[in-house]
Amino acid sequence: MTKRFTLLCYVLLFSLLSACSSDRYQQKHDSTPTRLPNQAELKDAIARAEPYSRGGNKNYKVFGKPYKVLTSAQGFEQTGTASWYGKKFHGHLTSNGEIYDMYTMSAAHKNLPLPTYLKVTNTANNKSVIVRVNDRGPFHQSRIIDLSYSAAYKLDMLKTGTAHVKITAITDFDKKTGKVIIPVENPVDKSVSSVTSSTATTPANMDNKKQSSAQTTTTMGIATPYIQVFATSKKELAISTANKLKKQYKQQTSYPENQGLYRIQIGPISDLATLNALLLALKENGYPNAYPRTAPR
Repeated sequence: MTKRFTLLCYVLLFSLLSACSSDRYQQKHDSTPTRLPNQAELKDAIARAEPYSRGGNKNYKVFGKPYKVLTSAQGFEQTGTASWYGKKFHGHLTSNGEIYDMYTMSAAHKNLPLPTYLKVTNTANNKSVIVRVNDRGPFHQSRIIDLSYSAAYKLDMLKTGTAHVKITAITDFDKKTGKVIIPVENPVDKSVSSVTSSTATTPANMDNKKQSSAQTTTTMGIATPYIQVFATSKKELAISTANKLKKQYKQQTSYPENQGLYRIQIGPISDLATLNALLLALKENGYPNAYPRTAPR
């Protein structure tokens, strides 16, 4: 009787674990969202100096194949095929413990440290985007990067599903401000370097290159970013956390909902020094995955 009872317990436990595993994703296959990204969701990720995540930065194996995580993204460049991932993975954990949002400018890479900021250029149309790598993949032999839905949309690769791209790591940051260093070409004209501008240089816009660069520099200078603390599907938790952070840090907070996720955000914060100090404080006080963004949801 005891042996039968023990065997039954094992069977029930195995069934439960199998059910949990199979239900991780509600969809068997990935799919396209029901709406297109809005203008706020098509803005490039703001490249900032960030400490590497606690999760997702150790060497690992997938399907028995070992993958080595780079200790630095300095000087990293790569060309190859990009793919994208969407609705199936939306709302699930990324490799560094954040929640995947298909409408943010993010990406997955097999080897780069998490997070890393990249400029990704579609070589077929010269369109580019800046993304924040916070996930692992794609584990397909011929692909080098998996982009979020918004990033793929901006690169105009949704119809084909894949695109040949060049990816370049953004690693030159000012030590005091954490902001991307923009080299000065001459005392009058400050041109935006290739890793910070998402404007495509084509014959149609070559004559306006200086004007576009100046406009981009101005936009970066007056940006009033927010800090996304974390996301949750529980409205009560979002409300209580937003109220707690507002009281603790004396900053405006919000918890906009999108696709069933409430994103706890602080801002707008117009002063970069204040933003960096607050971001550091959040990471040291229970919110290691907090990151800056350009606009609320």
